[in-house]
Amino acid sequence: MTMRNVIMGVVLSLTLILVVGAHVLAVQTDTDSQGGDDVRGNVLYSQHCAGCHGLKGQGDGYMMLGPDPANLTRPSTARKSDMVLLETIHEGKPNMPSWKRLLSEEESRAVLAYVRTLAK
Repeated sequence: MTMRNVIMGVVLSLTLILVVGAHVLAVQTDTDSQGGDDVRGNVLYSQHCAGCHGLKGQGDGYMMLGPDPANLTRPSTARKSDMVLLETIHEGKPNMPSWKRLLSEEESRAVLAYVRTLAK
């Protein structure tokens, strides 16, 4: 690899980190005064879920080799019980990590509350 390629890689990586960080800060700043589980869930979703599920939950984030990330705006998501969705958050799915060691039960429920707003 040439030095130029290394520098370009570092610059692109730092730019991505700054853009994502700015988005998280903007969401957090906009929602701090509103209160509510879905507001906290929005911040957590932006930090942990939006990379794959997309900013609006349409499954249009980072794609792996399959299966594609779930589109959380579909009516089929709204029909799933809280128990089923929490189990998915806790245990993960193929190409989706388990979040039970990173998110507390309260945080998982906040993410669920936010996901419920996406399917409306």
